[in-house]
Amino acid sequence: MKKLLQNIGVKVSLVTILINFLLFLLKLIIGFISHSHAIISDAFHSLSDVITTIAVIFGLVLASKEADDSHPYGHEKIESLVAIILSMVLLISGLSIGYLGLKDIFMNKAIVVPGFSALIAALISVAVKEGMFHYTMHVAKKINSSSMKADAWHHRSDAISSIGSFIGVLLARIGFPIFDPICSILICILIIKCALEIFGNATKEVVDASCDEDLNNQIIDTIYKTEKDIKINDFKSRMFGNKCYIDVEIAVDGNLSLNKANDIVMKIHNKVESNFNMVKHCNIHIVPNSH
Repeated sequence: MKKLLQNIGVKVSLVTILINFLLFLLKLIIGFISHSHAIISDAFHSLSDVITTIAVIFGLVLASKEADDSHPYGHEKIESLVAIILSMVLLISGLSIGYLGLKDIFMNKAIVVPGFSALIAALISVAVKEGMFHYTMHVAKKINSSSMKADAWHHRSDAISSIGSFIGVLLARIGFPIFDPICSILICILIIKCALEIFGNATKEVVDASCDEDLNNQIIDTIYKTEKDIKINDFKSRMFGNKCYIDVEIAVDGNLSLNKANDIVMKIHNKVESNFNMVKHCNIHIVPNSH
């Protein structure tokens, strides 16, 4: 199953690499024809997307490796590290856009009005990148891949950036060139917000933060439904990449035989791991009920 999910993720990433490379060529050609520095810069932004998606493939392949002697708990955290790297790339992209916008405003830099074809290139980029966002995010949720979710948001940020480019170019062409850098600053804020959200989520997966409260409650409810004559003394969960570990201490009747107690443990263990795909391992410790 893990290999199948990896193959799905790699296939999607290869498709996005091809599309981004074609976008790079299209924007570069139109950028030179229309004398638009913004579109030329956006072209190389698409080329950087090719590089980040290659990083996603790298993360998917390594994260899907089975546990070994050096990594007995598996390699899932590698994907979270890739997501953190992608969030940094996204942050730098946003800051660069904001810096150039502020530079144009406060240094009174003359803004070159681009040709009409720059508008067409921006519209094509918006449509393609928004489609790539939905396509990548759909698969990322299906295989629960944090790095692919980060890459999907990278596509969305590019779509937003292209919308800003379109608005800026349009207003510049009708006599309001100042709106080009203003749009860049607004885009910068949106991209930085997106980058920080990705960074925060990926960091939780790396530092063993607790799983979502709703997930914890669902697992606890499942345990009680599976075996009624027990008491949960302690419950802990921790993120491990896109998976999670569960540690539970349950109290059972002290008069039960060892075999009977073990049957209860295995029944709960199997139920939790079969009902929740994101649970990599459910560890259960039993103690005699004090009551």
